[in-house]
Amino acid sequence: MRMAVKEPVAGYAVAVVREDGRWRCSALKPDALTSLDAAITELAKIRSTGAVFGLLAVEDEFFIIVRPSPRGPSLLLSDAAAALDYDIAADVLDLLRADPPDEDDESIWPEGDLDILADLGMPGPDLEVIAGEVDLYPDEQLQMIAQRCGFGDEFTALLDEM
Repeated sequence: MRMAVKEPVAGYAVAVVREDGRWRCSALKPDALTSLDAAITELAKIRSTGAVFGLLAVEDEFFIIVRPSPRGPSLLLSDAAAALDYDIAADVLDLLRADPPDEDDESIWPEGDLDILADLGMPGPDLEVIAGEVDLYPDEQLQMIAQRCGFGDEFTALLDEM
């Protein structure tokens, strides 16, 4: 039996930690972009008394926010239609028990927990507006989220190193 080899995906996956009032950003392994399980597992290994979450920018198409918790991860997929073309987006919908959109549906809408970062300064309605900005690339959307939550400088510095 052959194992399916997942093709590498362009983009980046970043772990964000807030502990003792300070933000820290670090790169996740590249397979976090192709496997939701890999992203969740890697984030769950991070030990912190504060908030831990992942920001994944997949190609120039969509972003995913993953926030592990003992009762299961909170997830937000910026564009539910991405599930038609990307396994990791389909995995998000599966975990959320959400149906994928129809093939011919041209709409873009986020799926998941819009309040995923509400306790960190990003209320759900604001996150929904950012996710709906179809003229922005995912990295630009995630930069807006980082700025709003207060870790924009740390996020930009890490991306400059990658």
